[in-house]
Amino acid sequence: MNVLVVDDDGGMRTALEARFLRRGWRVETAGTTLEALDRFRRARHPLIVTDIRMPGEDGFSLLRAARALSPQTAVILLTAFASVPDAVTAMKDGASDYLVKPVSFELLEQAAERILAQGGASLAAKNGLLVKSDLGVIKDLGVIKNDLSGSAPAWVRSLDRARQAAASDADVLIEAESGTGKELVARWIHRLSPRRDRAFVAVNCAAFPETLLESELFGYAKGAFTGAAQAKPGKFELAHGGTLLLDEVGEMPLGLQPKLLRVLQEREFDRLGDTRTVKVDLRVIATTNRPLAQMVREGRFRADLYYRLNVIPLSLPPLRQRAGDTRELAEHFVRLYGAGKSLRLTPEFLRRLEAHDWPGNVRELANCMRRVVALATGSEIDGGALDDCGWSVAEPAPAPQLEGLRPGVSLEQMERQLVAMTLEATGGNRSRAAEMLGVSLRTVRNKVRSYGLPSRSSYGHD
Repeated sequence: MNVLVVDDDGGMRTALEARFLRRGWRVETAGTTLEALDRFRRARHPLIVTDIRMPGEDGFSLLRAARALSPQTAVILLTAFASVPDAVTAMKDGASDYLVKPVSFELLEQAAERILAQGGASLAAKNGLLVKSDLGVIKDLGVIKNDLSGSAPAWVRSLDRARQAAASDADVLIEAESGTGKELVARWIHRLSPRRDRAFVAVNCAAFPETLLESELFGYAKGAFTGAAQAKPGKFELAHGGTLLLDEVGEMPLGLQPKLLRVLQEREFDRLGDTRTVKVDLRVIATTNRPLAQMVREGRFRADLYYRLNVIPLSLPPLRQRAGDTRELAEHFVRLYGAGKSLRLTPEFLRRLEAHDWPGNVRELANCMRRVVALATGSEIDGGALDDCGWSVAEPAPAPQLEGLRPGVSLEQMERQLVAMTLEATGGNRSRAAEMLGVSLRTVRNKVRSYGLPSRSSYGHD
């Protein structure tokens, strides 16, 4: 079995190494968190035994970074300064055990063997690298594949191209409407690729303002800005060896795009406030629900970044263009959400289901099926159940009309009213409103702030 021992006390490090070696373990040691992370990236140890209080980054930082890189890795924390808050923090951050020095080696070894035995059915140590067993990989792929159900020719072509992309190590750009399964396909590519046993790290580029997005992607050094009490690795660093998903990359601010281009070209970057260059080995998959080529023509996205991301382009058809797949997906979601219940979809239900155009694509269908399954009272689900999904095929709701539309009304007034009405129609769902208005989520957020529109909680949501 493999273990990585981390302690700034050379005597303690040597003693633990010697005891583990005598018991037949393969041991690596490190004196600092940064040294430990460097060793861990090269060989994903199934177990880390680390001191908490060390110069520079402490054991909690190592715990969080290692678990982000490999969630299956077990971490045992050792400390001579036991405290209840530290123990609570350790458990919340995913520590497998928390032991107080001086600790007997027998107790430490028992804890290590117990922890590894609990994960032994699904984990195997091969060549010093922690990998999932073949059975675990097959199970993961099966779950993803079921959510990618469909036999429409356009969909099958997209999945075939995804398989081809997975066999290479080239970056991939997935362009498709919201709700079509872009992130799911990205995860599938990762699970089919040679990087399947390494980290899959996702970041939503629309979820952060520019200043926070930069630190989220590239991390920062201790003291880089007010409040940076400790260094933080960015998503690029956490994805080292694996796959990084840049979700909604079209939302990335122009000012940050040159730095992203550099890391894509050179596979290296600088943390905020740090002079040390960090080198990474990873694959990047980017997704967008906006036409990047058009954004390039309009000067809203860098052409060189677009070409660098678009090594293997992949498009996913919307659900309305996947004839026959609606029924197959609906039956899959019944099995998924039915919790063992035997439920039958009536012909009327399926007819109404297939007549709907599904503007929210598979995500909308999944949410609708979750709702009708949860509310089902018998063994059959009939067409009336779809009324709970908030739409009617037979009687489409009339489009809302703008009030006060007359010559002389300012564009700003009309825009405010249009955004407000769209948010009202979506129950305050800003993502859905952005789709309906054909703008980005960031634009909707900015309009809500600038026009002083109601918060999400005003629509009955938390």
